[in-house]
Amino acid sequence: MVESAQLFITCILDTLYPEIGESVAHLLKSLGVRTAFPLRQTCCGQPAFNAGLRAQSRPVAQHTIEVFEKTEAPIVVPSGSCAAMVRHGYLELFKGDKEWYQRAKAMADRTFELTEFIVDYLGVSDVGAHFNGTFTYHSSCHLMRDLGVLSQPRLLLSKVKGAEFVELPHTRECCGFGGVFSVEHPEVSNAMLELKINNIEKSGSTLVVSSDAGCITHINGGLRRRGQPQRVVHIAQLLANRIQPETG
Repeated sequence: MVESAQLFITCILDTLYPEIGESVAHLLKSLGVRTAFPLRQTCCGQPAFNAGLRAQSRPVAQHTIEVFEKTEAPIVVPSGSCAAMVRHGYLELFKGDKEWYQRAKAMADRTFELTEFIVDYLGVSDVGAHFNGTFTYHSSCHLMRDLGVLSQPRLLLSKVKGAEFVELPHTRECCGFGGVFSVEHPEVSNAMLELKINNIEKSGSTLVVSSDAGCITHINGGLRRRGQPQRVVHIAQLLANRIQPETG
């Protein structure tokens, strides 16, 4: 079992969802992982990078590398999009810069999305989670397409005791968030969100699980605007036994 890991908590979790961060820390602790939280961590630089502002993204990425290269412990990220930025975006950002490319690659090589870390690195498929209710799963784009992480969260969710899993129709379709995309193309983003919410309704589940806070924020916003009873939670919350079943 790994003795320690570094937790890269991400901007959205730090700002909007501290309870998800607490669930991540609790989950890793329950698996015997001693988690360090570098206090100087900030944004990974993805928003500027995705907007084409490479010059603005570069110093943010350099700061992140400097913060996390203090130790050689694996880095755990509870977000497919931020993990993808470190694993792929950093290598693109520093291509041609021998020093920073090597430092970026060293960080990328030991960076894991949360479910990927648990299943592939720790070799754990059952974390002892339980839930008395029905849930479905939304496959986020960066996690699935950029990192190729699809089976890992599903494996962990399949082991949740007492729960009934129902498949989300068209689960691999984007929810329309896409970070900067949802701001630059709000009409298209909203149309995609409407399709996602319609499919959530078709699933018959009132609880939706996802691995990315961006998707959680976007879908929950759409659900609330439509007055729908469904809610979206982070997978760490369910796996850490911090979700209460629906009542009524």
